Amino acid sequence: MRTLVYSNPAAKKLLESVIHPLVGQTIALQARDAEQAGARCIVFDIPLLVESAQWRQSLQRVIVVDCSAETQIARVMARNSLDADSVKKIMITQAPRARRLAAADWVVFNDGITLEHLAQHVHQIGSQFGL
Repeated sequence: MRTLVYSNPAAKKLLESVIHPLVGQTIALQARDAEQAGARCIVFDIPLLVESAQWRQSLQRVIVVDCSAETQIARVMARNSLDADSVKKIMITQAPRARRLAAADWVVFNDGITLEHLAQHVHQIGSQFGL
């Protein structure tokens, strides 16, 4: 499926037209449940935030977790057992890094830092939400 979707834009568009509405419905239900349970903050992990224009307008703030392209490639290779060329082909179909960063209210640069430093950064951002 991955090979077809990333080599055929029409197939990718068709797959997204089926999956994205279902994901949106699930997210809406989970957000409603969290609000009813009294959640003070709801975090959405949206990999295609910039590519899906509907999301940005419905969010109060956007945090982009960023790293170098080299680190991104290495992480995807390790996580998904893909070779570097396959990962690069996928990355080409996604919004460029500059566009993702431009959509951010905050950027967490998660490259070459300790978990302690990452936790401090996240705490700083969370404190702005009263968390």
